[in-house]
Formats: sequence, C-alpha cells, structure tokens
Amino acid sequence: MNYATIKKTDVANGVGVRVSLFVSGCTHKCKGCFNSEAWDFNYGSPFTVETESEIIAALSHDYIAGLSLLGGEPMEPVNQRAILPLVEKVKKTYPEKNIWCYSGYTYDCDLSAGGRAHAECTDKLLGLIDILVDGEFVEAKKDLNLRFKGSSNQRIIDLNATRQSGKIVLWNGSDCP
Repeated sequence: MNYATIKKTDVANGVGVRVSLFVSGCTHKCKGCFNSEAWDFNYGSPFTVETESEIIAALSHDYIAGLSLLGGEPMEPVNQRAILPLVEKVKKTYPEKNIWCYSGYTYDCDLSAGGRAHAECTDKLLGLIDILVDGEFVEAKKDLNLRFKGSSNQRIIDLNATRQSGKIVLWNGSDCP
C-alpha cells in the first residue's frame, strides 16, 4: 500500500487533535473529491514498518485523541490488509485512543459479508474502529456546515454502540466516541 500523507496534528477529521493517515488508492472517484490525486494506488510513498513506527510515535502525545484513516479509500480490500496491522498495534499500544475511518463504502451493504468491499480481514478491522464515516461524497449534497463529513448522504456511525445493539447507531456528536 502507498499513502499520500500523514498529518500529525489534524483537527478536521474527528474529535480532538488527531494523527491522520491518508492512504492512496480509491475506485469511487467521487465528483468533487478534495483528494483526487490519492485515487491512484501508486501515488505517494510506500507504507513501511518505518511509516507505522512514525504514526505510533506521533500518537504518543497526551494531546492526541486518536487516529483517523482517510484516503484515497482505506476500506479498499487491498488497503484493509495493509491497515489492519497498524490498527491492531494502535489499539494495543494506546487503548484509550479512538480510531475514526472515512470510507465511501457503506457499512451495512458494501462492508458486510458478501459486500463488494468485504475481504477476509474486514470484520476484524471494523471491530477495532470506533467511528466510521460511510458513504461516497456526493457533490450535489455537499454542505460545508456538516461536522466531520462532506455531504449530507454520509453517516457517522458509532461502531461500538452498533456492535452492542446489533443495529446501526449514529454518532451522537459527543466529544468521546
């Protein structure tokens, strides 16, 4: 997997100050995408053990609330396989920090068993993610007043509450997922 960039103090992609990994590769190619250069799976730099260590170190600061995964598309099956070890390490090293993931794929259709983006590691990866912002960006539904999403069709799903209830629970907007 390649990645486009790492932001070590990001406040736009989840609650609090975050470390954000922008992966490369996306097959959605949404019209009006803010990061279209990252559609190319070969864009940016290779994601290496050193890259993973850099992210783990950046998360060590007390003021960092957690990790955000964006793209490109982190839930492309090939990207899921590369991201899973990082997410496992983050959860083990920093269990108090939360993980947000932004995906154009929908949780209950594309990422569920049999869905077009479901891979052998999807369930395990989703089990480690706290908040999932799902759904493709739709330029006609773009709204700059929305918090943590770009268009009104997208959902911010509290995956912890969803797993507990067995049905999709939208994030309530609190500062702690």
